[in-house]
Amino acid sequence: MTDIKKIVLDVLKPHQPSIVELSRRLAALHGVVGVNCMIDDKITLEGTAIDYEKVEATVRALGAVIHSIDSVSAGKKIVDATKTPQDL
Repeated sequence: MTDIKKIVLDVLKPHQPSIVELSRRLAALHGVVGVNCMIDDKITLEGTAIDYEKVEATVRALGAVIHSIDSVSAGKKIVDATKTPQDL
């Protein structure tokens, strides 16, 4: 199976813990090398082999809920989305 390199989540979290604590906990997971948590409920994780089940369990343990997985990049490298005429 190919490793997940990047995942973008739409997450609803309570006021506590802070996005600082949520970021630290997610960044500590094996295979994650970076986390970006935004106030607008978007969490982006990048790594070498992200274990989605562990990400989901960590988010739930902190009282948050994943509403959707908005983007996933897997394989040997991250491939950025390309804009097409439909995106305009």
